[in-house]
Amino acid sequence: MKYMENGRNVTEFVLLGLTENPKMQKIVFVVFFVIYTFTVVGNVLIVVTIHASLSLGSPMYFFLAYLSFIDACYSSVNTPKLIVDSLHEKKTILFNGCMTQIFGEHFFGGAEGILLTVMAYDRYVAICKPLHYTAIMNRRVCGLLVGVVWVGGFLHATIQILFIFRLPFCGPNIIDHFMCDLNPLLNLACTDTHTLGLFVAANSGFICLLNFLLLMVSYVVILRSLRTHSLVARRKALSTCVSHITVVVLFFVPCIFVYMRPAATLSIDKAVAVFYTIITPMLNPLIYTLRNSQIKDAIRKLFQVTNKCSGSQH
Repeated sequence: MKYMENGRNVTEFVLLGLTENPKMQKIVFVVFFVIYTFTVVGNVLIVVTIHASLSLGSPMYFFLAYLSFIDACYSSVNTPKLIVDSLHEKKTILFNGCMTQIFGEHFFGGAEGILLTVMAYDRYVAICKPLHYTAIMNRRVCGLLVGVVWVGGFLHATIQILFIFRLPFCGPNIIDHFMCDLNPLLNLACTDTHTLGLFVAANSGFICLLNFLLLMVSYVVILRSLRTHSLVARRKALSTCVSHITVVVLFFVPCIFVYMRPAATLSIDKAVAVFYTIITPMLNPLIYTLRNSQIKDAIRKLFQVTNKCSGSQH
């Protein structure tokens, strides 16, 4: 175990990972390498498709491109280290690396939570106030909302780091997890972290719960307003809303479970963390493309143009 010069703070942590079984670690490597590759390729494909397609110029797709970009970044905070660590018997992470992981998780996680709220507002205006949609959701407003997303994510992550960074860690330095997170670190601190644990529950858990409830209420309002629309408009709006609601549930429910409780480590925490940090970013491209014919058509056209360009070069 390594210590800093003042003899109080641990300079590195040992991660136990998902499993300590060597055979299982090989399976972990293969499975999560495939998942991570699919996540990055899928999300980058959506970003490129939306920026390259003139038919996907509405605010909904503008925000979806940012969601895909955030998902690609969010999964890149922990997954590469998990993949590399599965090849090694001893898995360590430096204190500063641990803090960077926590900042990245909460920066991109916080930004995604705010962006999902922005996307719900966009759908509300589009469905409930269609005549004023282009006037309300103009380029300036969209740019401003994206700015709020990044600033909100940065502030959320900074607040978490400011509190966790100052905690004394005297040992032990073993984290029974595949990544650094707030609750496992609170359990390792050489001080009473009960009050800080309540703060974490308020800053992360309560915000997640409040956001989730607001989003669910907003989608109920949107779905109720669809009764006055035509059958075709209802089907199109319902398809979009179902995709959004699915993503909201997949993102917020695990976060509420992890952070809306005292700082205790449960055996199921690793599985839940895998779900919201690795699986959900992979599922988002599938959820939006499988239910959206415009994106599927735009991806098809993008590949056709790419094939034509590569064919003309030969």
